This record gives sequence, C-alpha cells and structure tokens, in this order.
Amino acid sequence: MAFERVGVVGLGTMGAGIAEVFARAGLRVLGVEADAEALARGRSLLEGSTGRALDKGRLTGEERAAILGRVTLTTSREDLREADLVIEAIPEHLDLKLALFADLDRICKPETVLATNTSSLSVTAIAAATGRPGRVVGLHFFNPAPVMRLVEVVRTVLSEPGVVDEVAGLAGRLGKTAVTVGDRAGFVVNRLLLPYLNHAAVLLELGVATRDDIDAVMRLGAGLPMGPFTLLDLIGLDTAYEIMEVLHDETRDRRHAPSPLLRELVTAGRLGRKSGAGFYSGEPPRAPDGGSRPGVTAFEVAGPGADELAERLGAAGFKRSGDDPDVVLRLADRPVVEHAVRLRDPAKLVGVRLHGDRAAELAVTALTSPAAVAAASDLMKVLGLAAVPCKDRAGFVADALLLPYLNDAVRMYDAGYASIADIDTAMRLGCGYPAGPFATMETMGLARVRDGLRALYAEYREPAFAPAPLLDQLVVAGASTFPRS
Repeated sequence: MAFERVGVVGLGTMGAGIAEVFARAGLRVLGVEADAEALARGRSLLEGSTGRALDKGRLTGEERAAILGRVTLTTSREDLREADLVIEAIPEHLDLKLALFADLDRICKPETVLATNTSSLSVTAIAAATGRPGRVVGLHFFNPAPVMRLVEVVRTVLSEPGVVDEVAGLAGRLGKTAVTVGDRAGFVVNRLLLPYLNHAAVLLELGVATRDDIDAVMRLGAGLPMGPFTLLDLIGLDTAYEIMEVLHDETRDRRHAPSPLLRELVTAGRLGRKSGAGFYSGEPPRAPDGGSRPGVTAFEVAGPGADELAERLGAAGFKRSGDDPDVVLRLADRPVVEHAVRLRDPAKLVGVRLHGDRAAELAVTALTSPAAVAAASDLMKVLGLAAVPCKDRAGFVADALLLPYLNDAVRMYDAGYASIADIDTAMRLGCGYPAGPFATMETMGLARVRDGLRALYAEYREPAFAPAPLLDQLVVAGASTFPRS
C-alpha cells in the first residue's frame, strides 16, 4: 500500500512532532484537534520546532515552508475519510482511545490503516474495538519525534502480516529505524527500561545507596547516558508511574508495582522537570569530587586484582602495610562481611568493585567504621575514581540494577516476543545506551551474568531474578554468545 495521505489525531508535543516527521518525508498530513484552541497550540508547536531547526541551520527557509505547507489543520475528524493512514497521539487513557478508534473505523475508507502511538496500552484491545482489527497496529514514536530514530511497530494476533511489513517500510521512508515487536505492555523499551528505573527507587528506599551515588555509578560505572533518577525526572514521574501500573496490571509481577517512593512523590505533585521538582529539586546531581589528600598513611588490599590496585596506590604515594593499616580494601563480591570477620579489626575492611577508570563501588558491612569508609573513598578519589559507598548487598548497586534488566531481555527474546537484533537496536536508539542488552551480556560474559543473577535471587528471593532458562543453558553448554538466526 502506498501511504501518501496521513492523518494525525492529537497535536500535543508528541502528535505535532509526528506530523512534522511525516511532512518532512514529503507526505501530506492532516492534523486533527478537538477545538480551535488546541489546534492553535498544535500549530504553534509545529512552527516552533521547524523554526528552531531553521535557526540552527538544519532547515532552509524554503524547506521549512514546504514542510508547513504539507500540513493541513482541522477540528473535524470527518476530514480524515481519504487518509491512507491515521495515527493517534491522544492522552494515554484506554477508554478515550477505544472511542476514537470506533469513530475512525466509521469515517475512514476500509483499506485505511489505523495506528496508535500508545507507549504501553494494549494494541489488541484497541484493534478489537474496530471492524478492521487486521489493519490496526501500534506505531510508537519516541519524544522528540523529529529527532529520535527509533519507532516500535507493534503487531497483534489480529494483525495482517502484510500490513505490519508495510508500516515498518513506511517508518524507513521517514528516516526511522523500525523494530517489530509483540503486543505486550511497554513493548520493548518501556518494558525493559521502566522496571530498571522502578528498581532504582526501591534500592534508594532500602538505603542501599544515596540518590546521587546511584545516579553516579550507573552513569560512570555502567556507562549509561544518565542515572535512573535524572532520567525519571526527565520522563516525568507521573508518566513512569502510569506505565508501571500498566505493566503490573498485565504481569502481576510485584517488581512492576510502582515503588512506594515513586507513588509518594507523584501524590505530592513532584513530577520531575515538568513540575520543577521530582527526585531532584532543580539542583543538578552531585558530581563526584576529586577530594583532598587523605590522611591515610597505610593501606592493605586483598582479593582478585589486589596487586594492581596496590601498585596504583603506591604510585600515588601510599604505603601498603599488612601490620596496622588504616583501611583494608577487599576486591570481592559480597558477602564482604565474611572477609571482615577474619580480620583482627573487621571495622577497617571495605569491599571494592572497580568499574574501569571511572568509578568504584565501596561495600560497607555492618561492622565497617565511618573512618574506614572515608579513607577508602579518599583513596579512590586520588586515583580519579568516583567513590560510591553502598551497603554490602548482592550486586552492590550497578549489578543489582543492570543484571535483572539483562535477564528480562533474555526472557523477552526466549518468548518469541522480539528478535535479539530488534531488542538491542531498540535499547540503543530508544534509550541512548552504548550497547543493547545482548551485546552487553556477551561483553560481560554469560557466566558472570548468570552467577550474578543467582546471587541476587539468593538474597532477595525475587523470582524474576532467577536466571532465565536460556541463559543458564547457554552457560552450561559453554557458549559465549546468543544464537542468532
């Protein structure tokens, strides 16, 4: 099917961006809003976005005029009768979408494809509200639509395969990268991203680490574009809360229940950047400082990689001594306290996990003294590492957040929900991650991921933390990569 005339219903930030994307690709666009006031806001968003692109030299005046000239605005849905494709971008309330699609089904010609930009609601339920369920798909753009390269094309059990392929082809024509996924709450990106963000809030509630330290280790240690709390504030806490509720309604997985802290902040009106305060109150995350010269005269270090760390500290002017050190650094996974109790003075031991040359997690046991934590932090800062104190818990912070996300990706693939390539692509382009989950696991080592998940499951007894059967089988078989067809 040749898509030449496209309707966009709802011209808020997302809808106006989608209309711009279609118009930039040379398609004629009919934008529909509920009333004249909303229509004026939509026109302002279109003019503002293209105006900024003009100011930055990304569009010429002629190109901007051509884009705006391809967009016609109206308050009448009846004008959509000749559209080849209609996509809605109205608020995320299922009853509103069901009513809209029933109306579009009446108005549009039989061959018109109807699409929803929902980020988490059931596309199947929306399709079933029409007389053309085979021609209804999800077409999930990411904000800002003119900039973000990813589009999730969502198929249902009712979708005609040819229609899904045609819509994916259209996404390519728009200059987007399409991934085709099954109809599960959250699709790929939100289904993997939001539980990770929610889990970060749970770790904060449990006191495993501070807000700023969790953000720092995930940005500097795990290499993510931003920490979970900074990202939650950007997304909007109310949006995150709503998506988590949709996920929980479908899965009944207790990990998908919005964390109490997230619920409290939303109830208090702290919605993130949109309200001026969320996890942060306008202040930026605390940047790890370089610290001053610590008052440590002697240290000891043990565990895998101890000699290398000792050499680095020695080069910085510190003395390694096993007699009476100020602090004992233990390079090991938890439980770190098992190493502490073997010492003459267990209060001096601090667990250390290095993340390249950027960050170090410092595991604090129930016996560790504040002086030892301060000494370890100062030593790490002298080496140029961001020091992240945390409780002596399985996975500390980085693995406790990263490994369940990776495990979820394995389960998603194993269920036939999306391909490895599409999952990796979705997380790279949709979240700006340096690598997708499968590439990340292969870099880390499948056995390390499997063993880390076993440790998390043993401590937290969360069923979803148990290694996915496929991951376990690949490790047992000695595989280092996932099968790709």
